[in-house]
Amino acid sequence: RASYVFAGVAAAFLLHVALAVAAGSALTLLPQRIVHALTGVLFLGGAAVLLFKKGDEEEEVRRPEDQSFWKVAGTGFMLILVAEFGDLTQIMTANLAARYDDPVSVGLGAVLALWAVAGLGIVGGKALMRRVPLALITKIAAMLMLALGVWSLWEAVA
Repeated sequence: RASYVFAGVAAAFLLHVALAVAAGSALTLLPQRIVHALTGVLFLGGAAVLLFKKGDEEEEVRRPEDQSFWKVAGTGFMLILVAEFGDLTQIMTANLAARYDDPVSVGLGAVLALWAVAGLGIVGGKALMRRVPLALITKIAAMLMLALGVWSLWEAVA
């Protein structure tokens, strides 16, 4: 059931965002130039990861035997918790929390965006992928991160 999967995934993303915002808030204790330089480097690193990553292999999906709420939601939670820990989104959220020193706004925006993406992925992922190539989405995201990285480094130097 999609709602069971979403419940687990949403809980995991909430935990990820809370950890990222806490890390980003800790970065605000550093001098502003260092924060700008650090976030710039991390954004550039994220752009490089997106531009140079290999395509994901298609895997066979099998139907689980136990489809109770706790089993399905728990599996979704653990999958996201492990697979996405320290990923680009979490690093970007920490960067934004450090950069703007507004953990509530950054955290709310990040968690709502992740929930929206998870919902879209669960409900219409296959249909969306037929219309918009993942490679295009990845390149656009990489270019945005590249721009944010250059901007952050410029502010660190200027």
